Amino acid sequence: MVDLIIEKLHDTRFIAMVLAAVAAMATVMTFAMPLLPSDNLSRRLRSVAIERERIRARERERLARGEKVALRQTPRQYMKTIVERFNLAKWVGQEEAREKLVQAGYRGYAPYITFLFFRMVTPIAALLATLVYLFLLVDFDQPPLIKIGLAIGAAYVGMHLPYLFLKNKISRRQLSIKRAFPDALDLLLICVEAGMSIEAAFRRVSEEIGTQSVPLAEEFMLTTAELSYLPDRRQAYENLAKRTDLEGVKAVCVALQQTERYGTPLGQTLRVMAQENRDMRMAEAEKKAAALPPKLTVPMILFFLPVLFIVILGPAAIRVMHIQ
Repeated sequence: MVDLIIEKLHDTRFIAMVLAAVAAMATVMTFAMPLLPSDNLSRRLRSVAIERERIRARERERLARGEKVALRQTPRQYMKTIVERFNLAKWVGQEEAREKLVQAGYRGYAPYITFLFFRMVTPIAALLATLVYLFLLVDFDQPPLIKIGLAIGAAYVGMHLPYLFLKNKISRRQLSIKRAFPDALDLLLICVEAGMSIEAAFRRVSEEIGTQSVPLAEEFMLTTAELSYLPDRRQAYENLAKRTDLEGVKAVCVALQQTERYGTPLGQTLRVMAQENRDMRMAEAEKKAAALPPKLTVPMILFFLPVLFIVILGPAAIRVMHIQ
């Protein structure tokens, strides 16, 4: 029996017949498989039903524990009392500050109250701290008028500290959005070309882009909500542009508004805008790379060239000293 098997394995004609039979069977199965009835729809519906029941069970458990989600933050009572008593909204309030707070991710009435409170507290704290430091802690040999002037200057700086904090927060948030926005546009394009509506596409992308940029996911989720309840859908795109204050996002929002108004193809618009945003990101990277040599000039003059001269001229100077 073993000899027969070995003989068949060495028979090229038999091996060719076996391979031809396997190839013929694979060809028949390849053409026949799509024609066979499949139950993919029922399987998908069953998985959706299981997931729905799991979500319902999780929500019932959360409600049973008594968890509450606050959609809007309430300001601290003492902050609100101080702001209202001193009428800070009139004296130190700024309409621009409301926009900056939204751009920094602070929404609602509570962040504005906190901003006004700290605009009053920080200059007072800076003034008192400077006076204590100059008059009590150090021996600053200057006239009292100069010390008071320095304290007033510190108070002026303290008044602008909350605004500087907002600008720093906005810049970091914009950097996160700018880095993830081209990828988000690609995801939007995929969702739209797959047949999803723009609201569903924004919702889906906000769920996926959160791992890369949480601020962009928040903005997309807010845009989804505004597209659902605002009477004018173009207002939702304008709000997105105001909240981000980025040129790339503004251009995309204008293109989406034109799509809503004139009915131009949304997929082609998103494809063009995604490429433009990638080009803008690449141009910004090239600009930073081109600005690097001038920035390195001063460190090279201060740190590299003296050491280089010491290494080059040091042995010659030592030899001249020995000769003398």
